[in-house]
Amino acid sequence: MTDAASPVTTPVIDVRNIAKHYGSVIALSGISLTLNRGEVHCLLGDNGAGKSTLIKLLSGVVRPTTGDFLVDGEPKSFSSPRDALDAGIATVYQDLAMIPLMSVTRNFFMGREPLKGFPPFRYIDLEHCNAVTREEMAKIGIDVRDPNQAVGTLSGGERQCVAIARAVYFGAKVLILDEPTSALGVHQTSMVLKYVHQVRQKGLGVIFITHNVRHAYAVGDRFTVLNRGKTLGTQTKAGIAMDELQNLMAGGKELQQLADELGGTV
Repeated sequence: MTDAASPVTTPVIDVRNIAKHYGSVIALSGISLTLNRGEVHCLLGDNGAGKSTLIKLLSGVVRPTTGDFLVDGEPKSFSSPRDALDAGIATVYQDLAMIPLMSVTRNFFMGREPLKGFPPFRYIDLEHCNAVTREEMAKIGIDVRDPNQAVGTLSGGERQCVAIARAVYFGAKVLILDEPTSALGVHQTSMVLKYVHQVRQKGLGVIFITHNVRHAYAVGDRFTVLNRGKTLGTQTKAGIAMDELQNLMAGGKELQQLADELGGTV
């Protein structure tokens, strides 16, 4: 018989009634959600819904005003993004935090370069770094023939995959992906979504932030919709159709009102 509090059933992330106030401005009001291992939990919402604030709370950039935040069942209070990383929570932002003119390898290992030699004559083990970079990218079907090439020469989808692969390689158990497909074409989006699916199969938990319902529905297991700092509920893929999810996110009444005003359908 499995204990209900065992690691098997305990969510890797459990957010309970989190709120964030900036003076009189309420950015988040009573947000609750959970993330399990091997799950993609999509966070949807229009601009101003509170997605960015929630990302900052989960990644240690800001602290909540009220509420509880648990990782593997243990209460956490992050003081910085480093605390979140140490807890296994890695965030991949839209800008990717990459330096376009630096090599793929240097971007992959940025700040975590392995050294060899003896003090004070220690130096980066570039041969090892290049081999690891090439191997990790090959695992996801990207052939980096020259790891020393500038990362800016890669496509947008390939750079997204580099950023995700970097987080996975350095031990993340939770990935927070901030609009990973927002500026990508169809082929590049497909590449990223396939890799997100691979990451899920490795047992990692993924929080996928997006305003694109189609992309979310392609990889998501559960969906939480935010609106003006509040949740409109959480649904499983089996419990909601894509059109229903779109209406929930965009506001079915507002869409119908617009359709009536335009004399057609939206």
